[in-house]
Amino acid sequence: MPQAAARYRKWVSVYAIVRSGGRQHKVAVGDVLEVDKMVDEVGASVKLEPVLVVDGKDVTSDKAGLDKVDVTAEVLGQTKGPKIHIMHYKNKTGYKRRQGHRQQYTRIKVTGIKA
Repeated sequence: MPQAAARYRKWVSVYAIVRSGGRQHKVAVGDVLEVDKMVDEVGASVKLEPVLVVDGKDVTSDKAGLDKVDVTAEVLGQTKGPKIHIMHYKNKTGYKRRQGHRQQYTRIKVTGIKA
């Protein structure tokens, strides 16, 4: 997983915690990650909402400071997660239903963090 590799690399002086699709991700410039599906086309530039930004020893987490921060990313493509099988069963009635689900994701690459 690309995000796991990002956690174990050497010290990066500038990174941000961003919110996308109800989840938070730690990102640095050049990271590739999968977020819940976005409607943007491949090659489009998207802005991510920062929750916290670390620039060396400076940490920004207040609303006024985060309004000045831009975290941009480029859409690389759409992917799907693994298939999940769901089985509904009621005892003694013969009721059985099989259902499946496959979550759709958007693969993005972080292109810039500007404070």
